Amino acid sequence: MTAENAALSSLVASARYVLWDLDGPICRLLAGYPAHDIAGALVAKIDLLGMGALLTEQERSSNDPQEALLGVHERHRGSDLVIELEEWLTRRELHAVSLARPTPYADPLIRTWWSLGVKFAITTNNSAAAAEAYIESRRLKDCFPHVYGRTPNLDLMKPNPYCLEEAIKAMGATPATTLMIGDAATDLEAARQAGVAFLGYARNDGQEQILREAGAEVVVRSLDQVLDTLRQTT
Repeated sequence: MTAENAALSSLVASARYVLWDLDGPICRLLAGYPAHDIAGALVAKIDLLGMGALLTEQERSSNDPQEALLGVHERHRGSDLVIELEEWLTRRELHAVSLARPTPYADPLIRTWWSLGVKFAITTNNSAAAAEAYIESRRLKDCFPHVYGRTPNLDLMKPNPYCLEEAIKAMGATPATTLMIGDAATDLEAARQAGVAFLGYARNDGQEQILREAGAEVVVRSLDQVLDTLRQTT
């Protein structure tokens, strides 16, 4: 067994509570409604409202719609504009749910782990409404009684540990027995600040490199690795 496999086994064996990011570890939320299309439409909406000058070139060209949203938030904190744009993005995410694609092995991993008594929560920068709609569509609602997502106060988005800490309190968990599964450096930073262990999930080389450079010690390229580890440790 390699050192990283041993570390993965340790993470799985010690976890009594697991915090899941939605987009990546559980599904590709925007698989059928591409993020770059939503990002472009959001920038166009901001332009139409006469606020395009608020955005940097990076924010205008990003494939992640949250970049433009956060850019407006940074320069117009607490404004009605930010609330309007966040609600607009939430509606697009809800529309995307029916076209979302489950992450390979996510559903069987979730059901198997949950059946062993491990408690779950979703802690995502997507809207909680979209997360709830997705798990309902996959008949996973019973596995996720606690869902925490983006709020109108965008300062509370990860890497802020707010949603992780709220989930920990709601589950009656302790950080020492809690594991976060995420696919972004912001997930890792939020886990660090919340004092919980972290397992990185990377769909490709680029994602893995970002997680490794951010300091992730254990990164899997398929949730099948976690499922196999779970079966070996029970």
